[in-house]
Amino acid sequence: MTERRIRVILATAGTALTLAGALMYVLPGPGFPVLVIGLAALITGLVMAATTLRN
Repeated sequence: MTERRIRVILATAGTALTLAGALMYVLPGPGFPVLVIGLAALITGLVMAATTLRN
């Protein structure tokens, strides 16, 4: 698996988890842990993309 595929998967999954966590946070449910995990995956994917662009 290439690094490009990993960062795309992380950013995509992070976006989906962040949106789901935000929706669950607004509605009754345990949304905060999902929101934090989603933000962590999204930020990691974006940082990986940014460091690749610099090189």
